Amino acid sequence: MAELEIGQYCGVEHCGQLDFLPFLCDGCSRVFCLQHRSKDSHGCPEVAANKDCAKSEESTLYPCTYKDCSGKELVLVLCPHCEKHFCLGHRHQSDHQCEKLDIPKPRMAATQQLVKGIVDSKKAAPPSKIRRGAKNSETAAKVALMKLKLHALGDKSLPQTERVYFQVFLPRGVQEKSKPMFFSKKWSVGKVVDYAASLASLKNDNNKAAAKKLRVCHTESGEVLPLDSTLEMWISSSENPLYNGGNIILEYLDNESHIIEDANSYLI
Repeated sequence: MAELEIGQYCGVEHCGQLDFLPFLCDGCSRVFCLQHRSKDSHGCPEVAANKDCAKSEESTLYPCTYKDCSGKELVLVLCPHCEKHFCLGHRHQSDHQCEKLDIPKPRMAATQQLVKGIVDSKKAAPPSKIRRGAKNSETAAKVALMKLKLHALGDKSLPQTERVYFQVFLPRGVQEKSKPMFFSKKWSVGKVVDYAASLASLKNDNNKAAAKKLRVCHTESGEVLPLDSTLEMWISSSENPLYNGGNIILEYLDNESHIIEDANSYLI
């Protein structure tokens, strides 16, 4: 009588063990013994494919070069000054402590000089209704602050001591007139522009040379706030300060524009 064989032989070539309770691999659909049942032990093609896929995905990510940052981006985000790659959270010079942060200072000084000229010209001019109403603006901001804190959008991880609240009036032509938002007082105006544009779903082409730029403007003076200045600087300013709980304007402007006309019309 012929001997009856029960079970199946292990699919590993050098093994060939007859196993009465063989294991079926769900990756390659072959049969293996107890010793070679794991995908790694029998060199399953699925394991190699997964490793190749992981390597391919990893190779398309660009790690941030800022110290201790683990952020990665799908595309290169290069600083135009130091030409290093950073994540979106560290792309501004002030955020990654750019080694060439001092290079733009002449331009920054020129911008500050222009702003100073505007302020000085307002001092020489007869007192306007807007300037006489500065004290009223501060009082109104304090009253509005409590309401803003209830509804404002922003980064919930920011400490309460850093938060600054504004009613942000959006560019002309946008369906929604304004949104309550909060930011860190330590942020640069450039970072405020990017974050506010994201919250309001606004088109932001500030990285394109020929496009109109999204800018933050003062609601009383109409002046464009320099991107490299900070909110803290404007809040502590003795001339035309920003108020916690007050208003700011977002508008698309040409590169040469340093002031918007009729700023009060945004608030009506």
